[in-house]
Amino acid sequence: MQAVQFDAHGDRDVLEYGEFPDPECGRGDVLVDVKAASLNHLDIHTRRGLPGVDLDMPHIPGSDAAGVVAEVGEDVTRFGPGDRVALLAGKSGGDDEFSRKGDQTLAPDFHIIGEHVRGVHSEFAAVPEANLAPVPEGVDWETAAAAPLVFQTAWRMLRDRGELQVGESVLVLGASGGVGHAAVQVAAEAGAEVFATASTDEKLAYAEELGADHTINYEEDDFASEVRSLTGGRGVDMVVDHIGAQTWQDSLKSLVKGGRVVTCGATTGGRPETDLNRIFWNQLHVIGSTMATPGQAEEALELVWDGTFEPRVRETLPMSEIAEAHRLIEEREGFGKVVVVPDSEL
Repeated sequence: MQAVQFDAHGDRDVLEYGEFPDPECGRGDVLVDVKAASLNHLDIHTRRGLPGVDLDMPHIPGSDAAGVVAEVGEDVTRFGPGDRVALLAGKSGGDDEFSRKGDQTLAPDFHIIGEHVRGVHSEFAAVPEANLAPVPEGVDWETAAAAPLVFQTAWRMLRDRGELQVGESVLVLGASGGVGHAAVQVAAEAGAEVFATASTDEKLAYAEELGADHTINYEEDDFASEVRSLTGGRGVDMVVDHIGAQTWQDSLKSLVKGGRVVTCGATTGGRPETDLNRIFWNQLHVIGSTMATPGQAEEALELVWDGTFEPRVRETLPMSEIAEAHRLIEEREGFGKVVVVPDSEL
């Protein structure tokens, strides 16, 4: 088969699209004929190399894809050939107390397909049955490939970990990215007042279309000061910060006393300077969140499948143009997700 791959960490020039051995379908696996896949910032970090993550090379990246079941292992019961499916990339062995209680994201062996093990940016992928969700007829492949990782992540951050309530105020940083544009929609659907930041007026207009009540161009204005101004000095109840070092201090400044900042990533660095005085004096909550349980993921995806949530796609490219797809993510061009399609599907 043809697959995106790299045999060393580095810049975009390490990426190749070429021959790779066909995957083997194990007893509990489903062989998926990939129709579309999408990128996340995670793919950039994986390509560059992550501390403590030692990959088998060559590595196939990719934590989002959708396609048709081509074959199933003998122990598979949920799917059969011809079924439409999408990847749920979070995985654990399932034998520890956290998995038994229904939250395998807390399991010691939790890992992500595409980050820790080979991913799905390829013509075919063998995926454990538990890591697939059904995709209804009528949902196009771009939507099915673009939605799962970012919407499950945003859903868990705001609804589960952040315990967002109707009438609360939420600031979503980087609203033009994958998680950001999903978080705007999840917050709006929950009945929150939504503040969103982005780097251009065009991106902010898209955020408004998806449910943002207030928008801030962070290239022109200090977003913490703007939030204070827009809220009459109060601040917001919650900040969704997946940016990291570059925004952390202003995220804390944007919160009301007793407010909470929820984080699922650190695209500008994972070791920000912080203000402990502000955290303890204002009694702030700092909450981490990673991916979602299968139940939470499917709950969020139901609202994608029925059209309540809309994954915006900024560009669709052949997989052979994977370096350009990575560039679009790295240079923050456009609004929403970047989708890649196996060249054989074009």
